[in-house]
Amino acid sequence: MRIDHNENVVDAEVVADRVIAAVREYRASASPLEHAACLVDAEEALALAEYPDVDALCDAADKIVRACCEAGHVDTCSIINARAGLCGEDCAWCAQATRYKTGCVTYNAIDLDEVFEAASANERAGVRRFSMVTSGRKVSDKDLPHFLAIYSELGKRTGLSLCASMGLLDRGQMHKLREVGVRRYHCNMETSERFFSKLCSSHTPADKKATIAAARAEGMEICSGGIIGMGESMRDRVEFAMELRSLGVDSVPINILNPMKGTPLENIPLIGEEEVIRTAAMFRFVLPTQNIRFAGGRARMSEASTRRMLRGGVNGIMMGDLLTSVGNKMEQDRRMLAELGLHT
Repeated sequence: MRIDHNENVVDAEVVADRVIAAVREYRASASPLEHAACLVDAEEALALAEYPDVDALCDAADKIVRACCEAGHVDTCSIINARAGLCGEDCAWCAQATRYKTGCVTYNAIDLDEVFEAASANERAGVRRFSMVTSGRKVSDKDLPHFLAIYSELGKRTGLSLCASMGLLDRGQMHKLREVGVRRYHCNMETSERFFSKLCSSHTPADKKATIAAARAEGMEICSGGIIGMGESMRDRVEFAMELRSLGVDSVPINILNPMKGTPLENIPLIGEEEVIRTAAMFRFVLPTQNIRFAGGRARMSEASTRRMLRGGVNGIMMGDLLTSVGNKMEQDRRMLAELGLHT
């Protein structure tokens, strides 16, 4: 199936084969994949996102997963809200910002017992990665030791791969996290740099890039994605995917906006399920080797759409409850993955 778009003719399977060849060449030569000329460019990615046959698009994206990632494997993670509310930033989507009247639960810091109970339950359920997530611009030097102590205990008492999401930390703080066993740092770029300024003014994409650079300098893997459905166009999403590729991130969580009452985005229309499916498939063409993780918003999607995504470019999921909303039931996720012939 082909589509004429901006004078370009795109065939999803042909593009998938070209991307797979580029990845194989990169792995043989160890040259920087994100700079490979034969990867998908922005216009081609936009044409793919608007491909007339969504199943053909997803099948081609799945072909890339099977060739460029661990075939049949779904990377799983779970999070716990380690500090809730009390945030002075002005992100338009976020229920935890104090300037919005959302009724969000607030607390300063979760204790070790509660974190360990959640971490242990996730490990028993087969989840691979676990992260504490804190609200606010960043965890202060005064508060960081509390979370360091928890990570140290988790490292001793579980076999989980530990991640952290604690805001715009500096390199010294990243070093301390690395010392207690944190191996991956999460800092969402959220959306394209162009669109970000319409949603947040209290920090910038440059601030986030500095945080990512600090984590990478300490030898951590990088998890960075964002939220779709905040009023951005598909072209914004394409630009976003290209920007993530240029950053060389390892994991890309895709969240669907859950409009929260009291936030500036509370009345924004929900995007359709097919648009979510198309966006995830497009991301796979742009980011062929990364873990593309379906995260927040899965609970409002039909199981059929989630299954299509797991065989359409997505190779990671966030399991369990989220920061300010309920997630999917783990038993349902395990059953669905087994029926799809996927493993964690």
